Amino acid sequence: MKKIRSLILFVLIVASIFIGVYIYFFKPNDSVVSAFQEGKLNLVLESDVIDDEPRIIDGEVCLPMDTVKEYLDPYIYWDENLQKVTITTKDRVIRMKTDSLNAYVNNEPVELNIPVTIIDDVVYIPIEFLSDFYGIVVNYIEESNVVTIDFKNSVQQIAEPVHKDAVVRKGRSVKYPILKRLGADPESTATPKLRIFEEYDKWYKVRTEDGIVGYIEKKYVVVKKVTVVKLPEEDTGNVAWKPQKGGISLVWHMMYGKMPDLSKIGEMEGLDVISPTWFQLVNKEGDLINRANAKYVEWAHKRGYQVWALFSNTFNDAEMTGEFLNNTDSRDNAIRQLLSYASLYKLDGINIDFENINIEDRDALTQFVREITPLLKEQGLVVSMDIGVPDGSENYSLCYDREAIGETVDYVMVMTYDQHWSTSPKAGSVAQITWVESKLKRTLESIPREKLLLGLPFYTRLWKEEIGDDGKVKVTNPDALTMDEARALIAENNAPVVWDDESGQFYAEFEKDGATYKIWLESAESINLKSSLVQKYSLAGAAAWKMGDESQDVWEVLSKNLKELNSYSEWLEANSSVEYSYNR
Repeated sequence: MKKIRSLILFVLIVASIFIGVYIYFFKPNDSVVSAFQEGKLNLVLESDVIDDEPRIIDGEVCLPMDTVKEYLDPYIYWDENLQKVTITTKDRVIRMKTDSLNAYVNNEPVELNIPVTIIDDVVYIPIEFLSDFYGIVVNYIEESNVVTIDFKNSVQQIAEPVHKDAVVRKGRSVKYPILKRLGADPESTATPKLRIFEEYDKWYKVRTEDGIVGYIEKKYVVVKKVTVVKLPEEDTGNVAWKPQKGGISLVWHMMYGKMPDLSKIGEMEGLDVISPTWFQLVNKEGDLINRANAKYVEWAHKRGYQVWALFSNTFNDAEMTGEFLNNTDSRDNAIRQLLSYASLYKLDGINIDFENINIEDRDALTQFVREITPLLKEQGLVVSMDIGVPDGSENYSLCYDREAIGETVDYVMVMTYDQHWSTSPKAGSVAQITWVESKLKRTLESIPREKLLLGLPFYTRLWKEEIGDDGKVKVTNPDALTMDEARALIAENNAPVVWDDESGQFYAEFEKDGATYKIWLESAESINLKSSLVQKYSLAGAAAWKMGDESQDVWEVLSKNLKELNSYSEWLEANSSVEYSYNR
């Protein structure tokens, strides 16, 4: 009898173990849990459940500003002082103000159903108004209290359940609880639809029609269709201008006084674009100095040159520039003036030259560029911007978001000069070839080569070294010289001239009045070397500072390198037997 009871007990224990193992490892979890947090409006972006809570205001879906910035538009801009929101796309600038039903799209008024609203210090954006600009579909599912957002440019796989046991679970295992049962409803004639987002070995990640995101076993569904929802391609007509032949040859023309005698300007062989320094920011309100001249534009066009007028800040007042950049109305004021002047003077483009920007104003500078570019391009203008070389200097280099600027404007000019600047503590080249190439390669890490113009200096610095009272060498830079002035100075002092391979320049040195003078010459030879980098790295072209500093033979060099040669190998072949000898 004891043996029988022991045997029964053993069987029961074994059975219990097997049942426990089955329940733990094999029996599906039949519990049903809520897919969303109760008592709140839930947000689902494609297949992601977002913690941030949207609002329904007067029947319209509104998203918190921070949500839009994180998930849809990192460049959406909030001006807290003016209570204005600015959205920039490739070809649109949208401005909205809190508590106002008037929005502006490229300066044209548009009426909103609801305004930008602030509730409990949170800025809410009427996202349905912006759905076409962002390329999204916004849907409010009242029954489940869920807002879904989908991108139009996306592949959509749609599946249908084919088994009565089909369920959507919280994870990729039958041990996860059920979020929704999809078994056939005898009272319904509609078949549930699921959108598939990800595929795994035995599971799909899906979203139900009521916005629930979870996982379903493949065996329970069949993929019915795959559709590609795309935005219509818009031909904005804003393709960046290119010269008929070769790379772009641009020169800046410094014009801060009276207009020069245009009849005395010689031929500039191969030149495509001239950029006069005409417009300058004068105050934090965005008012501009205007030095433009219609006769100059007429003269340039007759010569076949495009005119890309330069617009600069005040280089020595970073604080004022920062106040301007951080004020939406001020930026808008400057943009409106530039649009008006560009139309009045029949300009072909605007070249933006903002320098000495405080690092904290970096994003505001990017915002300004994103705002001005679509409006200028809508008017048929080419938009370009000058940036400093990547050298780690806050106000000269780090203030430029190179990647964002490269994505926005038509062309970028990298100012690969002033390696040794006017107040440099050490004498040296303005732009030695090895330094220029290294900075160019760094710049190409963030700017597309087809948009990049290499900066070329036409000027030369004369350095003076003398022993100070403390016995140390004191370095000063008395003058920045044109190429012809530098040659005349060398001849006047009968200075010996040698070729310096490291700088790719002729170098001269002489003694006078107890001081040593040093000069690294810019010349046709040095410009030949530097401009060859346009071919070597397949750049858009070259931009030179400044017109009038060059010797006449420079234009022949630039025309050949930018317009006649088709590759760097051709340049190497053409220069294989060059010997660098200075001709007095």
